Amino acid sequence: MLATVLAAQFMALLDVFIVNVAAPTIGADLHASGADLQLVIAGYAITYSVLLITGARLGGRFGPGRVHLAGLALFTAASLACGLAPGITELIVFRLVQGAGAALMIPQVLSLIQRAFTGEARVRALGAYSAVLAVGAAAGQIVGGALVAADLFGTGWRPVFLVNVPVGAVLLAVGRRVLPREGAAEPAGARAPGVGAAGAGAPGVGAAGANVRPRGLDLPGMALLGAAVSLLTVPLVLGQEQDWPLWSWLSLAASVVLSGVFGGYEARLARRGGAPLITPRVLRHPGMGRAVFQILAVMAVNGGFLFALTLHVQGGLGYGALRAGLTFVPTAVAFGLVGLTWRRWPAWCLRWLSPAGFVLAALSVTGVALAFRGGGSGGALLYAAFAGVGAGLALGFSPTLTGALAAVRPEDAADASGLLATVAQLGQLIGVAAFGTLFLSRLESLGDPGAYTSARALSACVFALAGTAVAGAVAGLVPRRR
Repeated sequence: MLATVLAAQFMALLDVFIVNVAAPTIGADLHASGADLQLVIAGYAITYSVLLITGARLGGRFGPGRVHLAGLALFTAASLACGLAPGITELIVFRLVQGAGAALMIPQVLSLIQRAFTGEARVRALGAYSAVLAVGAAAGQIVGGALVAADLFGTGWRPVFLVNVPVGAVLLAVGRRVLPREGAAEPAGARAPGVGAAGAGAPGVGAAGANVRPRGLDLPGMALLGAAVSLLTVPLVLGQEQDWPLWSWLSLAASVVLSGVFGGYEARLARRGGAPLITPRVLRHPGMGRAVFQILAVMAVNGGFLFALTLHVQGGLGYGALRAGLTFVPTAVAFGLVGLTWRRWPAWCLRWLSPAGFVLAALSVTGVALAFRGGGSGGALLYAAFAGVGAGLALGFSPTLTGALAAVRPEDAADASGLLATVAQLGQLIGVAAFGTLFLSRLESLGDPGAYTSARALSACVFALAGTAVAGAVAGLVPRRR
């Protein structure tokens, strides 16, 4: 079961990054404008972010296994449609649908882990989940560059989307056999003799054996949250392309206002005994607020680092798409290894892992800037720094996620997973928008677009990344309220 849902997670995450390197080829083939290409890339992220919490709630109501399969089917069908799209308008529409499929599919991964595993088994499952997040980000750029460069059968960019179809079909066939179809899955280790994983758990029984009743969908809450997230993500994705016009700032301000309205509505609904979209007790859970901030910081640093480095090595150093993607292999490998093994480290150091990881990430991104200084291509220091970034971000992310979910009630698993998945996606968008804007504006102010100038712009961006990582370290040192 875990392998099936993590493979689907990997495929969806791959699609966030795989299209970036194919964008120039798509533009040339479909005669698309810069704004069209931005929407091809952004459309997936926008619907994905807006519908994540709704997808989590649907999983809590109809069963995470069932909703995961529905999202996987929609994602696979939309991938086929994207690969066969005759024009840019159709491709944009199908990308929106693809993001909706991912939003149904991805929140169920954490819910299924939370419901199906306990103790050390859950820790190992969350470590594997963290590793998939890192490897998918780097693999997207590598696979995208390889597929575009191969130009299979003269199809150009289309295999970037079509590669999802056979993978999705296999996962659907396997998922129908191994995923729980009831409203909840029984935790690993608590299964009665002779009861298989696919049939574990009676309807309405959660991970701790508690009675979990399906809740309503809170349609007003969905509308308010969807509007707030849309008003935040659209200017973050499109604002830089259009040089941050007035509407983008008004949209961001309106997002803050609607977020406050949403919070007030949810609190009133909970006091009246209703079923709010995000249960307030999830937000009040000890350590949840800190975890939200740290996950936001980790993903912002990760997104900004990958985006700025890709611009530097491709634009400043002239690397091809495939070579640029391979540059990030040490980061992905280090993230994956640390994410899978940190729980086995000595007990005395576990409480310090998260702040130490942020400090390591800050030092390592600074090392990357030093390795590239003067317009050079780096050396041994560069690869050590790349590995340090991956290890530091893994230590900042994996223990934080595990701690946040460790004591969440079974009936709140869907809310918690949707909240943290949304925070992670928003962190990625914020990182790309904020640090990408800083890099590009600095590059534009320096004039000459050569390797030396690009390295100077990268240095300015890297110091901001390091500052964000330090803020995550400070948050990790705040005593946890019990």
